[in-house]
Amino acid sequence: MGSKRALERTLSRVRGFERPRVELEQYPTPAGIAAQLVHLADLQGDLDGPVVDLGTGTGMLALGAALRGPERVIGLDRDADALERARENERRIAPPKQVEWLLGDGGRPPLCLADATVLMNPPFGAQRGRRHADRRFLEGARGFAGVIYSIHNAGSRGFVESFVEDHGGRVTHAYELSFDLENRFEFHEEERRTVRAECYRSSWLEA
Repeated sequence: MGSKRALERTLSRVRGFERPRVELEQYPTPAGIAAQLVHLADLQGDLDGPVVDLGTGTGMLALGAALRGPERVIGLDRDADALERARENERRIAPPKQVEWLLGDGGRPPLCLADATVLMNPPFGAQRGRRHADRRFLEGARGFAGVIYSIHNAGSRGFVESFVEDHGGRVTHAYELSFDLENRFEFHEEERRTVRAECYRSSWLEA
């Protein structure tokens, strides 16, 4: 198991979206946040079986998992351009485990797996017409996941715990995080803003 710092250094070479799409809330997951999430999953033994990154974007979480060498890693996204950048990023960092890149909707993933580990930074649903987008991703993941690591907007604890408990699981870990977002879209008024968020580990294997 490599160090979290070494993982972050490698993931810092992952390039973001060339033309981010606002309707898909395509914001890059910072390398430090991805490294922290993947390192926790590794410590918990959650990277031994298949790992799926729903809404992988340019591949940050999938590549982080692939650097730890699980048996199988899948990165799924509905944006073909983002997946092409993810493939470029894979060639750039050359993880020991090859990632399977799939085109599909994270809310309705075309996967036939059981007890997989899902790592995801889903859309928060901040854009009009896409409310509760993170709920769709949780529902999609629940169809095949035994453990879900998910990042949500600050103040989501009640929602996440209620969803997980209603579906027979429990939240075992939760922590706050924050990251800086650069101005990427026309409606952004500041050059950079800090976003507060939360990460949860939800398990159906320990319920």
